[in-house]
Amino acid sequence: MRKFFLPLLAALPGAALAQAAGTALPETGASLLQVVLGLGVVIAALLGGLWLLKRVSAPLGAVPGALRVVAGTAVGARERIVLVEVGETWLVVGVAPGQVSALHQMPRGQLAAAPATPAGKEFGAWLKQVLERRHAG
Repeated sequence: MRKFFLPLLAALPGAALAQAAGTALPETGASLLQVVLGLGVVIAALLGGLWLLKRVSAPLGAVPGALRVVAGTAVGARERIVLVEVGETWLVVGVAPGQVSALHQMPRGQLAAAPATPAGKEFGAWLKQVLERRHAG
């Protein structure tokens, strides 16, 4: 195996210069360790920078729990309707790029329960019915 890699190393200009100068080539294990340690330092610096950015960009004076998003739904590619709870009031807000509009204000209440049968269940029943008709006729 070593005989296979030696001609490849000799073809590299850096390896040829190192051999001509009489210096030994660095060990592969040491090079790999250096690359892995360098990568670890870069990843640690990125994570540290992200943590610092998160700490610096946190809003000052925000009261925890004063504002809460109750529900939201997309009504377009970049538009949403959001239900926001502020104290004892619910605000229905339209959110679009560069614009937030209050649509409605109401006292805080309870959301209606989700439908008992999911949409996928209806499709399954329809498919079963179609397959039974096809095999019967």
